Amino acid sequence: MEIMEVENRTQDLIEKLVSVWEHTVKETHLFLSDKEIEQIKQYVPQAIAGVPHLFVAKNEDGNPLAFMGIDGQKLEMLFVAADLRGRGIGKKLIQIAVKNYCINEVAVNEQNPLARAFYEHIGFEVYKRTDEDEQGNPYPLLYMKRDSLRENIR
Repeated sequence: MEIMEVENRTQDLIEKLVSVWEHTVKETHLFLSDKEIEQIKQYVPQAIAGVPHLFVAKNEDGNPLAFMGIDGQKLEMLFVAADLRGRGIGKKLIQIAVKNYCINEVAVNEQNPLARAFYEHIGFEVYKRTDEDEQGNPYPLLYMKRDSLRENIR
């Protein structure tokens, strides 16, 4: 597996990352209907193209397995192919984000307990909750922070 920061976000790469996103969301965001996933999917290519720092984990064949986006010290997105969760890929990505960009904040859907557990496991703690997501939908968000003085991820 190779992890690299991607500057050249080709249409082909974006389509592959949207596919990773879609399969992951269908496995982890069980509170969303298929219709809602399709609606959100419209905005994913723009989010991937526009995030300041994009890292992609690829297999030996060059196919994306996971990706993360960073803006400032905030993790904006992290998606690992559903069949590869629990193998340390997400943790490796977060380690890169902490080392290179000192990330210390992330927001997760409250109805995605696997994501919350992952971030808590690596040292993030909930500091704020909202009743709606950032688009005003009835999906509570948990805002999590990590002590920026802590260098190592658990």
